Amino acid sequence: MECFVLALRLKVFYFASFHFIQPTLIKFFFSSNASEGSVAYLSNPRTLQFWASSMVVLPVFVQAPWVHVHPYSALLFTLVLLSAGLLCLQLLEEKFFEVGSLLLGVTASWLGGCLFWGWLRANPVWHLPVESIALPFALLGLNARWRIGAGFYLASLLGTALTDLMILLTGVMKSWPKVANASLKDASKLLNETALDLFNIKSIILLLLAASLIIFIAYLMDKRSKINSSFSTTWIVASAALSTTLWVDGLFLLTTLIQPKFSGLI
Repeated sequence: MECFVLALRLKVFYFASFHFIQPTLIKFFFSSNASEGSVAYLSNPRTLQFWASSMVVLPVFVQAPWVHVHPYSALLFTLVLLSAGLLCLQLLEEKFFEVGSLLLGVTASWLGGCLFWGWLRANPVWHLPVESIALPFALLGLNARWRIGAGFYLASLLGTALTDLMILLTGVMKSWPKVANASLKDASKLLNETALDLFNIKSIILLLLAASLIIFIAYLMDKRSKINSSFSTTWIVASAALSTTLWVDGLFLLTTLIQPKFSGLI
């Protein structure tokens, strides 16, 4: 069963890699000029989509289990992400600027995730407020050069808000503290039962509506990215981040049904 869950998670990365990174790798390695190829690769829309999607999936594979076991070291890793982002922005060549900007957005999301999942995981009412810790900076960042990172953070936050809204409307939120405070054995059972309770007409309709809304908003973002402006790449990254939220939520639900202990909540 554990192998099945691992294989399922790897498939998510496979499909993302196939659609986003393969075409840009071909351009990168077979470019007539290595420097021009690297610039094209780093600024290519598909490259930005791939890395934005990967950074949304990152908490499922890395942050959730890490912060559960060693919250302080996971929190300190925020400084590593921040330093890497600032290094790309300030010290490296211009071609790394978009990467650095994206890393700043990832840093903000990582910080909020560590604070909540490390110390407040049993208090779902604090989830969105804590995840919004960098909201003022992100709003200001939309008018700065690092708007790509701001777009990533805001889109991820929007996905979190919609997810939390569905958790509230479907009644899952009332079970959240019980699951978070229970022993591993009891928590797995409670989480599985909570997931099974979602299979009713009301919850299914709400979840389908939420999924449709996310897809529609992501589509509008992607459409805006095709307009030639200074915000084009920001819309690309935001669209990828928001749409990947849907994949992550679906993966979370499937994991709670198959093997709850791998969900990251317990």
